[in-house]
Amino acid sequence: MNYVFDWKLVLTGQYADWIIDGLILTLKISSVSLILSLIMGTVIAVLRMSGVRPLVWLSLAYTEFFRNTPLLVQIYFWYFGSDPLFPQPVKEWLYAGDFEFASGVIALTVYTSAFIAEELRSGVFSIPRTQLEASRATGLSFIQAQLYVVLPQAFRIIVPPLISQSLNLIKNSSLCMTIGIMELTYMARQIESYTFRGFEAFTVSTLIYLCISLVVSFGITQYNRHFLRTIKY
Repeated sequence: MNYVFDWKLVLTGQYADWIIDGLILTLKISSVSLILSLIMGTVIAVLRMSGVRPLVWLSLAYTEFFRNTPLLVQIYFWYFGSDPLFPQPVKEWLYAGDFEFASGVIALTVYTSAFIAEELRSGVFSIPRTQLEASRATGLSFIQAQLYVVLPQAFRIIVPPLISQSLNLIKNSSLCMTIGIMELTYMARQIESYTFRGFEAFTVSTLIYLCISLVVSFGITQYNRHFLRTIKY
């Protein structure tokens, strides 16, 4: 073993800036995708429970398709194969901006929203149906009853699995390096290419992902303790 570790090369100067830039972009694409996933997942869950057969079939097809196909394939599809799906104005707008970022966000959003929709549906089923019936009896429509009565309670129940999905989304964002998004893993790969210090570069990026995971896990633990205490009293 004649390998001499050089942590200073990765932790200072230009390469440290690359790591920071990659981390910022990872958090950025993860945050945007998470917000859109929550919106999309809520819509899909409501459609699934609407009782309108075509909407139920559509939402079921959505969740089953995106949950059971590899995320990497979906990323490649939105980047390489989605061109025929968009009208010309949308294409021009996408290509004028950061098309790689947009493709990554779309892929992460549709993939994660399918899981969130199922988590939210499970949360809704844990709430007594009498609450929905009572809401309808007061004159609220199905959508209003879901938005104002049922879904707020369901979201509170499914916070731990939502946090887990958020963590999965952050880790899944590393796959976006395959289409040129310069997130954390991409930057670690670039440092390895320039310096041949793959051990140091990927150890630092791994530890950053680990720190994010530990922070999220701590958040889940604290929420569970608070939630159980609230139920007890």
